[in-house]
Amino acid sequence: MVRLFSKFFYENVRWYTKCPSCGREAIVSNAIGVCVDCLRRGKGQQYYRFRDYHLRSRRLAGVELSEPPKDEGGIKCGYCGVGCIIRDGGVGWCGLVRNVGGRLVRDYGIGNEALGLYYLDPLPTNCVADPVCPAATSRGYPQYTYTKGPEHGYYNLAVFYGACNLDCLYCQNWDYRNITKTRGRRFTIDELIKLIERDNRITCICYFGGDPSPQALHAIKLSRKAVELARKENRVMRICWESNGLMGEGFLREAIELSLVSGGIFKFDFKAWNERVYKALTGVSNEPLKKNLRIAAKYVGKRDDPPLFVISILLVPGYVDEVEVEGILKYVSETLGTSTPIVFLAFHPDFLMDDLPPTSSRHADNSVKLAKELGFKEVYIGNIWLLGKYY
Repeated sequence: MVRLFSKFFYENVRWYTKCPSCGREAIVSNAIGVCVDCLRRGKGQQYYRFRDYHLRSRRLAGVELSEPPKDEGGIKCGYCGVGCIIRDGGVGWCGLVRNVGGRLVRDYGIGNEALGLYYLDPLPTNCVADPVCPAATSRGYPQYTYTKGPEHGYYNLAVFYGACNLDCLYCQNWDYRNITKTRGRRFTIDELIKLIERDNRITCICYFGGDPSPQALHAIKLSRKAVELARKENRVMRICWESNGLMGEGFLREAIELSLVSGGIFKFDFKAWNERVYKALTGVSNEPLKKNLRIAAKYVGKRDDPPLFVISILLVPGYVDEVEVEGILKYVSETLGTSTPIVFLAFHPDFLMDDLPPTSSRHADNSVKLAKELGFKEVYIGNIWLLGKYY
């Protein structure tokens, strides 16, 4: 009933308004301030609001920044692709690294302990890569899955990291910021390995959040131990990542290799193609992501089934339009190739961009059509129940 009422509401609101910069009728979020065309062209900057909103958002994580620090005379972090340069007494964009007396100090995500939480999720689960996942489809049987058909009776160890190196203003898991700020939820590699040892129904680990990138070394250490344990016990143990793809280059390579040997999948969430649009939505540049996709391209062809990579694209009304989708798809085609599965995700209004509608069915259908025209062989829509006639 709630879903039907919500859909009725969103379908009976006029979402188009005049952009204060260009006057064009468009879908405009208060958190951004202007339409996507003005963003792409760098026009109407006096109307931009996203910097203020990023500051508001980062404060929830205990970080007084409106964009990643590039402090003159500071120290470059280099842990992830954002490339913070942090002054003495300053903090990084993710909130986990500090410059203390000219030395970078990281409290979590490098040793045994990490910020976040975990739980067992019955398989098949609702992960983004579900349309091609061995646990849901039998792809890779019998090497990477126990069953022909869905892995009923088995579990995914879902590891939710409580920090992120993006600051998406529409974040669906926005409450991770409280974990970053308070350091209130923590877990260790040791306790997760003990859990895996006790329960042989666990057949995969999926890292998400937040994002695994700011605590990538922790995830890699855990994965190494889990894969080694699975080898000794002749168990299936897929290593999967739902990530924005802005890991440090060395971490990225090892994360991909762990997925490669275990039958897991690395999912890149490509937020937007145009750098200005990407930065308005997330607070950072997408150049590190583009670079990392070129690194990932070196692994194409090393395992075809199940696919090693999945690209997800969240269809944000008004901002991730056909222009953005086409740019992303063409770049993925040039780097990872058209055999890479594409999953379009329906948007739901949340966090600081709750003044937008969910994704329209027409928006999703046009995106699928475009992907197929560009030669992509596997194209899917996630969260399909959110779609409607909104705009």
